[in-house]
Amino acid sequence: MNKAKRPVVIAGNWKMNNTPAKTKALISELVPMVKDKNGCDIVLCVPFVDIDAAVKASEGSNIKIGAQNVHFAPSGAYTGEVSAEMLKECGVEYVIIGHSERRTYFGETDATVNLRLKAALSAGLKVILCVGEVKDERVNGITDEIVAMQTKLDLLGVSADDMKNVIIAYEPVWAIGTGLTATPEQADETCGVIRKTIAGLYGNDIAESTVIQYGGSMNAKNAAELLAKVNVDGGLIGGASLKAADFTVIVDAAQ
Repeated sequence: MNKAKRPVVIAGNWKMNNTPAKTKALISELVPMVKDKNGCDIVLCVPFVDIDAAVKASEGSNIKIGAQNVHFAPSGAYTGEVSAEMLKECGVEYVIIGHSERRTYFGETDATVNLRLKAALSAGLKVILCVGEVKDERVNGITDEIVAMQTKLDLLGVSADDMKNVIIAYEPVWAIGTGLTATPEQADETCGVIRKTIAGLYGNDIAESTVIQYGGSMNAKNAAELLAKVNVDGGLIGGASLKAADFTVIVDAAQ
């Protein structure tokens, strides 16, 4: 396994935080702090209302902007939803799909995640696809089966060529917002299961080139140890992405 074949991607997931004014302030603070950090790709996934402010504040920098969800239809009677074409025209390059909070609180299923993923790829967006087990599944020893099944279902009908625009984020649901974190060994092992699943679907070359992030409460204190693991190619960062100094420490660890 040659980790050097894959870029490191550090993505912030702001969740439902920051107004457009606060977005401008935070990104303006962050831009000079990470401007010389070329050892990883840097992405900020912001709320829909903050996209315009984020795109403008990051213009000319090494920070890319992403959204936190996308609908599978190009248009229609879907009140409150946003299409891939809308995001693309706003300057978005990445989108998170299948985050556990979307699955838990808003009824997302592997079937709808798959539809959203294919719509995003068709529009030319890069996707951060989230998979992960809940605490009972970890305790009962079925983590590997759960993440393998999610990966297969979510990628159903996705071509080998499209995989170059898919990042997978392993997010143990029990470690999101709880202060708990998978050990580096657990994170590496489960990211390895995901990579093995991709190899079974698309072959070893694509498995070796697919970026797999860890997304369960990675922060300034544990980032370096997690990112050192062979199957961990970056992080999907929650709370720590809301503080420029903390996020920069994680970006530094990825160098």
